[in-house]
Amino acid sequence: MTLKATQHKLIIYQVLPRLFGNINTTNKFYGSITENGCGKFNDINNAAITAIKEMGFTHVWYTGIIEHATMTDYSAEGIKPDDPDVVKGRAGSPYAIKDYYDVDPDLAVDVPNRMAEFEALVKRTHQQGLKVIIDFVPNHVARTYQSDAKPAHVRNFGEDDDVSQAFKPTNDFYYIPGQAFKVPEGYDPGGGGFASPLKDGRFNENPAKGTGDDIFTASPSINNWFETIKLNYGVDFSKGYDMHFEPIPPVWQKMLYILSFWADKGIDGFRCDMVEYVPSEFWAWIIPQMKQRYPNLIFIGEAYQTGQYHNYLFNGQFDYLYDKVGLYDALKRLTRNEPGASTWDINRVWNHDTRGFDERMLRFMENHDEQRIASEFFAGDAWLAVPGMIVTATLADGPVMIYFGQEVGEPATGANGFSGGDGRTTIFDYWGVPEHQKWLNGGAYDGAQLSDSQHHLRNFYSKLLNLCSQCPAIYEGEFYELMVANEHNAGFNERIYLYLRYTEQQRILVAVNFNRHEQDINIKLPADLLQKFALNGSVIFKDLLSDAEFKSADVTDGLWIKLQATGGLMLEF
Repeated sequence: MTLKATQHKLIIYQVLPRLFGNINTTNKFYGSITENGCGKFNDINNAAITAIKEMGFTHVWYTGIIEHATMTDYSAEGIKPDDPDVVKGRAGSPYAIKDYYDVDPDLAVDVPNRMAEFEALVKRTHQQGLKVIIDFVPNHVARTYQSDAKPAHVRNFGEDDDVSQAFKPTNDFYYIPGQAFKVPEGYDPGGGGFASPLKDGRFNENPAKGTGDDIFTASPSINNWFETIKLNYGVDFSKGYDMHFEPIPPVWQKMLYILSFWADKGIDGFRCDMVEYVPSEFWAWIIPQMKQRYPNLIFIGEAYQTGQYHNYLFNGQFDYLYDKVGLYDALKRLTRNEPGASTWDINRVWNHDTRGFDERMLRFMENHDEQRIASEFFAGDAWLAVPGMIVTATLADGPVMIYFGQEVGEPATGANGFSGGDGRTTIFDYWGVPEHQKWLNGGAYDGAQLSDSQHHLRNFYSKLLNLCSQCPAIYEGEFYELMVANEHNAGFNERIYLYLRYTEQQRILVAVNFNRHEQDINIKLPADLLQKFALNGSVIFKDLLSDAEFKSADVTDGLWIKLQATGGLMLEF
């Protein structure tokens, strides 16, 4: 079905093109692009996009598109090599941008034609009726930033800076005058097997610039974002948080040019990195201007401070913010079966943290920053996330996101190079994603190498996500939590979560069980709901996920039901 213009139920698939289409299975520790391979824009062909669409997705977030610093040498293509001493991983971090006006040459089959290859991907995606989201990284750039693709009228970052001043409102960067930058001690870029004439433990930057994670020293540690430079939005940190926003700082104007450049290419939305590191006043200035020019553009903010949500949504004008420290963290505790984990923590999210704007929170259980559900560091089994995913997708009208490989239980096993064995799929290294590659099947995108369990898991995700856009109760319905009405009923415990989503035309009772054992429970609808829906006597409940039917002989006495271990039901009645 076609989503309404006011729909908040975006269903987003996060794809890292560097990894997504890579069929190479070598996976050498710290391997080069030649050894380990690299996905390309062209790999994401019509077959791939059709499969994404059929899963139920409405948007694709192509992660790591914009050109970033790398240890791979493209000097033969006229691209200045980056000093590996300030690059993390052989491939480099997608969040250390080297040129805001270009795309990553790694992702092109024909490097001089790289922008056209990306534009063709955008066109293919749009032709399938999907919308395109890319990253906007406003807080910092690579230490080697130098745009060679910018429009002639645009000045490079730092080009007009007064480097004798630690802070100046018209500077693009922060400086440590009189001190040269020092590469963190002990950093071995690319590992012992990587050789480069530029790999010498030094990087020529004098005076040193402030680092992306607000570290204003010439000697950041190996644990800092030492590969990045902090951009100056007019805030003097040496005086606390002294703001200089009039006249408009040069960085603000440069960012307006950058966002317009990409919006002109048909980009439908921006996932904005670390938005709380940038003043909300900047967002309040730029987002309305962008929406005036491009009315359907959406802005998603990566945010982690619950106390700032209201500020960034209503003053900063974001459409959506990450719900990581609320719902994600609560569901992770429950999925991991941690002591003290409670479904009342879900109540705290919608009833406190996001009250009044729940539909504007982006919910997920995986993304590139977080551990894979199937990893030993999270749950160790992708199936244990079923109740959490049902809640993630159906708790509110707002967007839901899946990270590629999640739907086939990718566990992100082992270390890759710069990325250690921490349960995350690397964003720094050239790598193949083994369980995802089974679905990829040499580029056929047909899942022929998946196990039966993986097929079933992928079908669960597909069923759930398609229901999100097919069921008015889920994408625009009212929410009624059923915890208080049932907390004293037989079978209830704090690893069960119950709620109703409903419209005038549809009612869905959602019941999930985070217990590692099956649970018999009597679920009652409170008297006000029975009256509202004019319910009495015998009622049939049909699970939309499995088509199984359950009957209550007298709905006033409730519905007796057996909830499967780490399972859930979406009961239409």
